[in-house]
Parts: sequence; C-alpha cells; structure tokens
Amino acid sequence: MAGEFDEIRERLEGIAEELGDLAMLRLRESIDAGGDELPVDERRLTRARRAVEKAVGLLREPDDAGWGDD
Repeated sequence: MAGEFDEIRERLEGIAEELGDLAMLRLRESIDAGGDELPVDERRLTRARRAVEKAVGLLREPDDAGWGDD
C-alpha cells in the first residue's frame, strides 16, 4: 500500500519545482526592473510551493499518523 501514492507524490514534486522556478523568475524580473521589495505574487508562489511540499511529505509518511494531525 505504501506505493499507491508514488505517482501523485511525483507529480506534486514536479509542481513544487515549477512553483519554485516561477517564484525565482518573479524575483529576477523584479530585480531587473530595479525593484527593492519582494513581488507579491512571489510570496504567494512560495507559500503555495511550501503547501505542496507539505503534501508530498504527508504522502511519504506511513498511514499510521491518524486523523487530525494537520
């Protein structure tokens, strides 16, 4: 049963990587434009990446964690 989430976990890992790449692109664009603050959408992208990475971690854990461990 441990392998049943492997495909989903791999897709989520790819999504997390895409979100990270997009956040870096936003930072580069801001720097190139002379900005001195983090772009708002970069912060949102980073939060989304972290949430996806948390989901990846949850899918790696054995199913003995029980309910309500969010």
